[in-house]
Amino acid sequence: MLGDLVLGVIGGSGQLGCAIIRGLVQANALPAEQILVANRSGVRGDLPDGVRLVSGIDEMVAACDVILLSVPPANATALRLQAKGKLVLSVMAGVSLAQMAEIAGHDRVIRAMSSPAAAGRLAYSPYVLGAGAQGDGTVAESLFGAIGQTDALTDEAQLDVFTAIAGPVPGFVALFADAMIGFARDQGVNADVAERAVRQLFLAAGQEIGAGGPSPAQQVQWMIDYAGTTAAGLEAMKAAGIERVVRDGLEAAVEKSRRIANDI
Repeated sequence: MLGDLVLGVIGGSGQLGCAIIRGLVQANALPAEQILVANRSGVRGDLPDGVRLVSGIDEMVAACDVILLSVPPANATALRLQAKGKLVLSVMAGVSLAQMAEIAGHDRVIRAMSSPAAAGRLAYSPYVLGAGAQGDGTVAESLFGAIGQTDALTDEAQLDVFTAIAGPVPGFVALFADAMIGFARDQGVNADVAERAVRQLFLAAGQEIGAGGPSPAQQVQWMIDYAGTTAAGLEAMKAAGIERVVRDGLEAAVEKSRRIANDI
């Protein structure tokens, strides 16, 4: 449990940082009054009422128990915190535990990945504990579990995989949906009707897959075994190499994530 913990967020006015804050407040994991955001502009954006804005990073760090870094990776090079004794977490894509330790000034750091779906408490946020944060797993579980689902990983390299798979919302799913909408339009379907139909399809599919039960692989095989219209489409897509296309896209995204660390 997070209890009386005071959380400071650097980058809390950005899309991801703001989404995480909104999810935490919505889940009653932390009152808004226990969240501070370093913000020189004073612009609140979509931050919940009660979240405190602090103009200086050092001032914010001094007042917090835990600091969350949610700035663009390119901005990480300029970050150097006076955070002795403070737990520092990051949701910055590609920024390694070693680089985080340089930013924090110690190795009590946790590297994680999340997504803007945190605002609706639908994010998947895996994390890896740094050498000095081995006793802080409960904080990570409470924080990231409040905004969706989370898992502790032992292989830091896997975070780059999840950056590609779970970070972009809707990302690759939207690309597939757009292709389906385009097909319907090419068949003479009204554009608004096509989009409404595909949106409803993905809403229903997301709820069914997200609810647990049969795995996606099992559901695909059942449809193929049924040998109906969907089976014909699935078999044609598989024959055309859809798995290879998806794998190539994800590998490119993973490689991009790993290049970020080298560019910092």
